[in-house]
Amino acid sequence: MKTFLASLLASLAAGTMLSAPASAQHAGHDTSQPQPGAQPVTGQDAADRCAQEAQRHRDMGHAVADGACEPTASDQPAMDHGTMDHSQMSQGAMAEGEESSGMEMPMAQSGQESMEMDHSQMNHGDMPQGQASQSEMDHSQMDHSQMGQVSAPSPAMQGMDHSAMQGSADDMIPLLPPPPEAGSGPARAGIAIWGEEAMNEARQELVRETDGGMRLWIQGDRVEYRAREGADGYLWDVQGYYGGDINKFWFKSEGEGSFGEPIEGAEVQALWSRAIAPFFDFQAGVRQDLTGPERTHAVIGIQGIAPYKFEVDAAAFISSKGDVTARIEGELDQRITQRLILQPRAELALSAQDIPELGVGAGIDRIEAGLRLRYEFAREFAPYIGVSQEWRIGDSAAYARAAGEDPSVTNYVVGVRFWF
Repeated sequence: MKTFLASLLASLAAGTMLSAPASAQHAGHDTSQPQPGAQPVTGQDAADRCAQEAQRHRDMGHAVADGACEPTASDQPAMDHGTMDHSQMSQGAMAEGEESSGMEMPMAQSGQESMEMDHSQMNHGDMPQGQASQSEMDHSQMDHSQMGQVSAPSPAMQGMDHSAMQGSADDMIPLLPPPPEAGSGPARAGIAIWGEEAMNEARQELVRETDGGMRLWIQGDRVEYRAREGADGYLWDVQGYYGGDINKFWFKSEGEGSFGEPIEGAEVQALWSRAIAPFFDFQAGVRQDLTGPERTHAVIGIQGIAPYKFEVDAAAFISSKGDVTARIEGELDQRITQRLILQPRAELALSAQDIPELGVGAGIDRIEAGLRLRYEFAREFAPYIGVSQEWRIGDSAAYARAAGEDPSVTNYVVGVRFWF
């Protein structure tokens, strides 16, 4: 057994030595580069030299496979562009404004990439053999100024109309009239299944839902403290409605005064409101004055949102004494952010005649202009600060001076706007 193992180990050692590659015996030789002073060989001379070298290795006992001298794809010589003659090369002009460092091949009509280079006039005779691969090409000396770049779209493509390619799938659906069977059944087929009583109840519920339903809405548009020269004052302007989308019962109340003094003016209105346009209601009803000479007025007016989102409230009043007055209010919400809102507001009061007991002169009675900045902590609750200026005009200013009042008053206001 020992003799057998010794023989096996000796055989393995001898086989290893015999199968070592021939390149191990030529350590230190770089076969990828030509030897100094050696002349490059091509064609049949290179094949003869390879055959002679292979025979020498066979004589030395090295195993050399048959056909080892036949060229392969990886043995193609590398191209040295440093000695190439580019003067006769036919290349496409580079696109204007593009650098020559990035070589891009023009697109052929078939969609394949191709080079427009004509190699028929290239001088390959001076190219050294034995280079590793074409990936080692030396481009440092190449003249890229005439190299073809990606070509512009052809004139035929430039005239193409692509607008028709953007249609949706719905454009493919034909618009056809309904079939003759449509509508041939009974008009109230649900009654046969659910009964007339159940269907009537369902129809009434549908009307209530599509009408928007009956709801109550109340808004305190201005509830504020007014700091001014002399005694500070207060003001309220509250309105709301109950009803649906078309018909509503609308109520309004306004009043103001100074602290420590009787209320200067207060009123309440009860109105029927009817939608006459998507953003406007016609209103009619009564107004009752609660201070001074108590009077009742008939009211007719409009309220809504004008173009550019101006909120408008205009009304004419005919009192039980026959006096005709009018009032126009307008305001606009300018959103600085989603919660911070600047609101300019103006009000104009008119009178068709003098009303001495009320201190009202004919024509323009009073003008008020204000600016309020509010912050909506919630949509339903927004405190604000601002300034408001009032002017009495014409005979109304004369009545104010006669009563010892200033016809021009500046108010600095702090208040809250709410709704529910």
